[in-house]
Amino acid sequence: MGAKKSNTGISLYWKCQIVCWGVVSLLWLYIALDRDHFTVPHAIVNYVLDVSVCIGLTHAYRAVALRSGWNQLGIKQLLKRIIPSILILAVLFMQLMNLKTSAYIYLVHHNNTFEDNVWIWNPVLITGLRHMAIWVLAYHAYHFYQREVKTTKANAQLSVIAKQTQLDNLAAQLNPHFLFNSLNSIKALVIENPKSARRAIDLLSDLLRSSLYEKEHTTISIVEEMALVKDYVELEKLRFEERLNIQFNVDQTLEHFKIPPLSIQLLVENAIKHGIDKQLEGGTVAILVQKENDHVVITVKNPGNLSKDDHIGVGLKNLKQRLLLQYEGKADFKMESPSENEVVATLMIPIEK
Repeated sequence: MGAKKSNTGISLYWKCQIVCWGVVSLLWLYIALDRDHFTVPHAIVNYVLDVSVCIGLTHAYRAVALRSGWNQLGIKQLLKRIIPSILILAVLFMQLMNLKTSAYIYLVHHNNTFEDNVWIWNPVLITGLRHMAIWVLAYHAYHFYQREVKTTKANAQLSVIAKQTQLDNLAAQLNPHFLFNSLNSIKALVIENPKSARRAIDLLSDLLRSSLYEKEHTTISIVEEMALVKDYVELEKLRFEERLNIQFNVDQTLEHFKIPPLSIQLLVENAIKHGIDKQLEGGTVAILVQKENDHVVITVKNPGNLSKDDHIGVGLKNLKQRLLLQYEGKADFKMESPSENEVVATLMIPIEK
């Protein structure tokens, strides 16, 4: 047991030592009074000596174990050390108890039995073996448990740090990805419509400010995410004009539900880039947010055909990895083509209970 102090100033180790050996020695106190007919003062002194002998031996063992680093050993190596240690502690226990008995006989009855008692191997040895074995095993079991708890906590912290690092790296990749695509949209407007280009730059400035701020968080509310999506859509409509239409259908009860930042925006961006941009007459991007069982389901539909290119983009790859890391496999993302000239991207986020 460790020596960490409690609010009372007495460590857990010393509390256990005093209480446990104090309780064990009560039996010997009863035997001294009932069987051996000790007077009450003599029995109390004997009780104090019994407690002191047990604490002294086990505390000495603890000092040796700490100095030798036994608490860091494996079970096999530890057993090679504690088995002989228990035997030594039991013999010392027996000899100290014999000397204590001899001292009592000498002081009370004036009979010198020191030499005789030193060589007596009596049932006290069995008592010593039992009690010392229990104490030593309990002591190392406690430290083994503490070591396992500490290791588990350390591994959990390392896992969290590693996961957060991966999420940060993915977010760091996502912002440039979003920026480059937006700049490409603005570039197309600079020559054709300078006024719209200036408006697009203002929108991009607001978008970047919001996205960079939200980068500090691992989640964002749906209502905040939808505000980013609407700004992005307005930016793209400056380029596509009447070729781009957007339909929003969001369950208002889910507005404050938290999702990964830029997740819906990424699906809308993908729908416009791989769907609307390839349609001569443009089309409609439909965004649906609803609750199904224990998930929030986000669906983005657009005209177009599903191709391999839709699965290898940096944005979608990052989205899948973010979902895997953040929700430990409980979230899902898929893209499918339920009918001709229609692509549906579905994002399923678990609702934590």
